[in-house]
Amino acid sequence: MKIQNLGRSGLKVSAICLGTMQFGWTADAETSHHIMSRALELGCNFFDTADVYSSWAPESYPGKSEEIIGDWLHSGAVRRDELILATKVRGKMGPRPTDQGLSRHHILAAVEASLRRLQTDYIDLYQLHAPDTETPLHETLSALDNLVQRGLVRYIGCSNYPAWLLAKSLWLSDVRRMASFTSIQPHYNLVHRAEFERELQPLCLDQGVGVIPYSPLAAGFLTGKYKQGEEQPASPRKAGIEQRHFSDKKFAALAVLGEVAAKQQATMAQTAIAWVLANPAVSSAIIGANTIAQLEDTMRGAEVELTAEQKATLDAATVWE
Repeated sequence: MKIQNLGRSGLKVSAICLGTMQFGWTADAETSHHIMSRALELGCNFFDTADVYSSWAPESYPGKSEEIIGDWLHSGAVRRDELILATKVRGKMGPRPTDQGLSRHHILAAVEASLRRLQTDYIDLYQLHAPDTETPLHETLSALDNLVQRGLVRYIGCSNYPAWLLAKSLWLSDVRRMASFTSIQPHYNLVHRAEFERELQPLCLDQGVGVIPYSPLAAGFLTGKYKQGEEQPASPRKAGIEQRHFSDKKFAALAVLGEVAAKQQATMAQTAIAWVLANPAVSSAIIGANTIAQLEDTMRGAEVELTAEQKATLDAATVWE
């Protein structure tokens, strides 16, 4: 597994980041523990979660994913300093108005709660899950700076931020001499490109912000398991995938992906991961898994190296995205 810096920081992360949104949802605790142990064996040192995972699942609750990770850490499966652990804050964690958002009040309470659930003394990368227009930006950034100064958090990042807000945040951190964002998590994959590439990508390259794309497989669409005109396999995400991706243009792009994958003697999922990692702005791609087999297949995408011609072919197939 390739290890590289997260942006211009000195933090070393694996090219594949294990996303844990499924933990407590489509993967129970025992399965999740096996997945984390196997990911570690395969060279993945970078795990990503969020305090709200997996609050939407039946019989689950906010913080369940963090608890599963914390129990795994407590079991001694890995030395804490061998793992780069990332989590996020922003979402609704309780019934009170103060149980969500990016106020100083909520951030300081949320980080303590995440540390308890994760059973650790520090968080390597603490990220803002989404913007909060009701809280002044300086209040949010100064709260994060406080966490860094106290040693509870080592690096900070954001997710789902537009380019203008990322640029403003970097500027404010600079002029106020506060800790600044090391990374951003954008939604980015072969059939969802423009949102990142038009403005965020040049900004991240210029400012050295590490990029950790989520949904590099377009929620499973780019694995090839969905066939145009055929009955679709059952999936918790099926309705969203159909609404977002079922179009003639995207199925045509899927066919091109299949052709390139065949030439690489790789799966479509592996090839889609390789395409994301070929972007010079990307530090690590976040993948999820419900089984060991799924994990092993997807992680091999980090070993696939596309030729310039193959990447150009895939780029051309989805240029309208």
